[in-house]
Amino acid sequence: MWHKGLWAGMALIFCSAAFAQQSDVDGDRLRRLQETIEQQRLLLERQSRELKAQAEILESLQKQIDALKGKADEAGRRAAQAQSAADRAAAAIGAGDPAAEGGRREVSSGQERVKLAVSGQVNRAVNLVDDGDNTKAYFVDNDASNSRVRFVGTARMTEDLALGSRIEFAFAPNESSTVTQGNEGGDENYVQGRWAEVFLDSRAYGKLSLGKGDTASNNTSQVDLSRTDVVMYSSIADIVAGLQFRTRDGKALAGIKVSDAFNDQDGLSRQSRLRYDTPAFHGFNLAGSLVSNQRSDAALFWGGRGLGFKAAAAAAVSDPNQNGADLRYNGSFSILHEATGLNLTVSAGMLQRDDRDDPANLYAKFGWIARFFEVGPTAFGVDATRSFNLPAENDEGYSLGAALVQAIDPFGTELYLQYRLFSLDRSSGPGVEDIGVGTVGARIKF
Repeated sequence: MWHKGLWAGMALIFCSAAFAQQSDVDGDRLRRLQETIEQQRLLLERQSRELKAQAEILESLQKQIDALKGKADEAGRRAAQAQSAADRAAAAIGAGDPAAEGGRREVSSGQERVKLAVSGQVNRAVNLVDDGDNTKAYFVDNDASNSRVRFVGTARMTEDLALGSRIEFAFAPNESSTVTQGNEGGDENYVQGRWAEVFLDSRAYGKLSLGKGDTASNNTSQVDLSRTDVVMYSSIADIVAGLQFRTRDGKALAGIKVSDAFNDQDGLSRQSRLRYDTPAFHGFNLAGSLVSNQRSDAALFWGGRGLGFKAAAAAAVSDPNQNGADLRYNGSFSILHEATGLNLTVSAGMLQRDDRDDPANLYAKFGWIARFFEVGPTAFGVDATRSFNLPAENDEGYSLGAALVQAIDPFGTELYLQYRLFSLDRSSGPGVEDIGVGTVGARIKF
């Protein structure tokens, strides 16, 4: 029996030793595991702090990016508004005006929300004139597009609606409409208020203008894509408007100015008026105006391009409220082949009269725009004009002209040459001599 107890005791001792040994091993493993876990926890905490710091940096950068994006969007919006305002200012200056495409420069305005653009031009010329008796040089300001300065203010009221104003003066010493054989200096102090208007302009609803400016029918005889209109366009008399024809017998001045015999019947000019222009629809828009002295007019305009051509047209009817006159009808059309520069311009106008045959005018010009120099295009033109019943009934006028205009685009400059012959056949009274005119000049825009 004793040996069974011995074996049982030895087994118990062995199991206790084994258990103690296993316990020591598990404790070591547990401590190492705990140390590993603690190290991982510390590592995770450090990584968490680093990620948090990086997240804060990213959040700060995102805020800076959002702020910059907001500023960029605001700058873009303001730039778009400024461009829109500039476009509307250009529209306010008036399509069809030979000087309307002058450069505009924004300057400081007295009103924070008003954009002020200042622009203008100087246009001087020398006319070498043979009036059938004398050949003289006349130094003039070119009335085809006289010297002037303009101020256009625009303010954006809403995304669609712009409020604007325009003041423009011509300052043209020796203006060609005032230079005559008897007064070669013309009007040395010629100043003319061309524009003084306010307007509301909306893409959706059109443009309403109040004050002195273009009537709806103004420039509708003068649509021209030839780039020679600084000296050659349908109003051919302008360059020597004040000079008189001389009689063939005795060579005396006949009292008939060139502008009396040639008139392109171009609407009601610039007057104090209330004018409305519709929005453009497929290139078309309508305009109408109520004009001082109980006058009125309406006009249709069109412009477009396609198949390699650019074209523009206008037509108008106006009531000049003149004694013995009814309505004036006039219009013009110009087309340019953009690849070759070949172009054609035509114009016609007529004034209905009650007591005599209707004064009328027909004009046609063939032109070519070439690019010989990098500084700008060179434009050539030849034209012909027939005038009827001016200055008296059954009188007929004839004119032929040739012109060259060289643009120097980087400096806003055009240099021009022209030769023109004016001939008038009178139905009564003494006949008159032809007038030949050679012109050289320059227009510089600012």
